[in-house]
Amino acid sequence: MSKSELIVGLDIGTTKICCVVGETSDDGTMNIVGVGESPSTGLRKGVVVNIEQTVQSIRKAVEEAERMANCEIGSVYAGIAGSHIKGTNSHGAIPLKDGKEVDARDIERVIEAAKAVSIPSGSEVIHILPQEYIVDDQLGISDPVGMSGYRLEAHVHIVTGAITSAQNIVRSCKRSNLEVSDIVLEALASSKAILTDEEREIGVAIVDLGGGTSDIAVFTNDSIKHTGAVALGGQNLTNDIAFGLRTPVASAEKIKIRHGCAVAHMVRPEETIEVPSVGGRPSRYLSRQLLAEICEPRMEEILTLVDQELERSGYKRQIGAGVVLTGGTALIPGCQELAEQVFNLPTRLGYPRRVGVFKDKVNNPKYATAIGLLFYGAEKESSEPEFRDSNNETSVFNDIISRMKKWFVDIK
Repeated sequence: MSKSELIVGLDIGTTKICCVVGETSDDGTMNIVGVGESPSTGLRKGVVVNIEQTVQSIRKAVEEAERMANCEIGSVYAGIAGSHIKGTNSHGAIPLKDGKEVDARDIERVIEAAKAVSIPSGSEVIHILPQEYIVDDQLGISDPVGMSGYRLEAHVHIVTGAITSAQNIVRSCKRSNLEVSDIVLEALASSKAILTDEEREIGVAIVDLGGGTSDIAVFTNDSIKHTGAVALGGQNLTNDIAFGLRTPVASAEKIKIRHGCAVAHMVRPEETIEVPSVGGRPSRYLSRQLLAEICEPRMEEILTLVDQELERSGYKRQIGAGVVLTGGTALIPGCQELAEQVFNLPTRLGYPRRVGVFKDKVNNPKYATAIGLLFYGAEKESSEPEFRDSNNETSVFNDIISRMKKWFVDIK
């Protein structure tokens, strides 16, 4: 299978690293041809803290995906997340000469004007995401090219992240013999895999409950309005279980996956679970309700912090379609029900959509980011020629990638 036909998404998470290989079909679905997964031990709260451990985990996941897809992987679209990610809404405006038609160069100029905002020290732009354009007084334009006017305005959402975090992701990939085609905000990638067009238009919040962080993105009128993160995730839940049940962390993770519940009253009092002990002591049998009583307060805390972030964004009242939960932690029974209580909004679990071959293999919220990276890569590769003007100058979108590459010139 030709490498040029394939797209690879690499989800570098706090608890797992997932590599998915796919190819687009004529009907817009993504056919999955390879999947690889390995435990992640080199990250904390979405940030690389041990390069060597991260490299080993990446290699294991990539090799597994290569065997399944019968191909050699050379480049990937990598996800980035963490509390260092910041989102800002900005506005720019430029004059148009004598009511001329808007062209691609005008789009570049107005976005350049919109991105003239203060960026935190040590951070750099990851994404510039157009929300809407305004030609003279006409609002809500998604593509102004060809329209005539005297003034062009743009509302954009600018996503920034710590340069060092991005560098360490790329460094880990390079040491795994992989080139990074682009670094993508994980919540943005997940949205491409699980949201419907109607949800994006009416207004929806996606909450990616990962291992180290819970990432948030809000969409209304088919554009992204807010991004944020809460520095808590499923790993905090695992640590609580390990402490509360006096069991090793590895055992606590398995207990969480097999028996966890986010709402204590959903568990029958007579249910019991086997809990391994520490120090070679024999296993014990404890009430599953005790486990749920440990899980519920932490899950409620995480969801409450997410709700506070939605309130601070100013867009919660515009989320007509409710909240979509994704990520591995969202699979804990009772999580959806608890989220509806906390958010006071309709809530559903987000499963990857528009997936063809091997749908059953990846029909799980924990694969949403990796699948979304494939859709992001497919869109980027199919639209790249449109981002160049008649003088073949690099557009602002490609300039982001060029600038990102400059961050990594010292990486060997």
